[in-house]
Amino acid sequence: MSSDRLVPHLAGLGTTIFAEMSALAVSTGAINLGQGFPDVDGPPSVAEAAISAIRAGLGNQYPPGPGVPVLRQAIAAHQERWYGQTLDPDTDVLVTAGATEAIAAAMLAFVDEGDEVIALEPFYDSYRATITMARGSCVPVRLDPPTFRLDEVRLRAAVTDRTKVILLNSPHNPTGAVLNRDELDAVARVAIEHDLLVVTDEVYEHLAFDEPHIPISKLPGMAERTISISSAGKTFSFTGWKIGWVTGPPEYVAAVRTTKQFLTFVSGGPFQFAVAHALENEMPWVEGLRESMADRRDLLSDGLTQLGLTTYRPRGTYFVTTDVRSIGWEDALAFCRALPERAAVVAVPCSVFYEDPGPAERALVRWTFSKQEQVLGDALARLASANLSPTA
Repeated sequence: MSSDRLVPHLAGLGTTIFAEMSALAVSTGAINLGQGFPDVDGPPSVAEAAISAIRAGLGNQYPPGPGVPVLRQAIAAHQERWYGQTLDPDTDVLVTAGATEAIAAAMLAFVDEGDEVIALEPFYDSYRATITMARGSCVPVRLDPPTFRLDEVRLRAAVTDRTKVILLNSPHNPTGAVLNRDELDAVARVAIEHDLLVVTDEVYEHLAFDEPHIPISKLPGMAERTISISSAGKTFSFTGWKIGWVTGPPEYVAAVRTTKQFLTFVSGGPFQFAVAHALENEMPWVEGLRESMADRRDLLSDGLTQLGLTTYRPRGTYFVTTDVRSIGWEDALAFCRALPERAAVVAVPCSVFYEDPGPAERALVRWTFSKQEQVLGDALARLASANLSPTA
């Protein structure tokens, strides 16, 4: 693919719309429920650990390529403690510049020109971009409302002789779906039958509200064919630090490291020490965050329902999805562009998360509840007092 074809592929609508919505939030003084980041930092002890690391000269120069040993050990201990998985921190763990780099490095490591990657649609916008950079093809398997459950028949129909990877995301952004054991069993059956690699994005692993998150790598026959990705950003509410990690079989982790070293090489040295502290000491805080997020999920979902929106209550993540056709809109993009002026609130149209959205998908809107309850209450009050009619 020549550069004149590649660049338009990568400069997708998602990035443009996120920038537009953020600019509208600033220019109108709107409450931004579009971008998924908390408005309160994580545990103070973790911030202090980063400051202490800087002052002590820990990580101020290049850290080791795989990540500082204390963090790799903490990640391995986390996987053992939460999922009963035994990892060698020296060979089975790699620290990355957030989960986004981990995904990019994995796609560049495992996908060759002409290979196909199955991804659950709607999907996080970096998936298509990184698959394209690897010269692969993204094959969507759609999750439909109201449940956004994965259908095994659809998954099997997406597999061809060019399929190389299944890219999972659970808990799932933007729908908030959490894959249950039956769905994961279906993925495992397909992966094993067709000898496929599974790359799984689990950054919201500790923000599953109604049912526990299950790593697919725990299923029989899957540990040896799964690369798992997670991040401190969502777990500890320090999204700007960009500390993520990859775990899996040594040969796969080594392959991801080979590509990762030519992306950022290394990053976030002092933050790596702080995240190690967080994994070892602040998991009770994370449980409190999960409970608080569940309450905020209910607050926003109930409020949007009361406004007349068809609301799909999520089972995890930061996000709730609504269908604006219930209040007369057919185009969620037009709705989101009108919202800042009418209600001083910002949301994001879900069409940016689809390869080829149809009428139903173009009517979906994603809202984040990763804000303080007072902020969510203010946003709902603004929406309730605004004229949301498409003919206004």
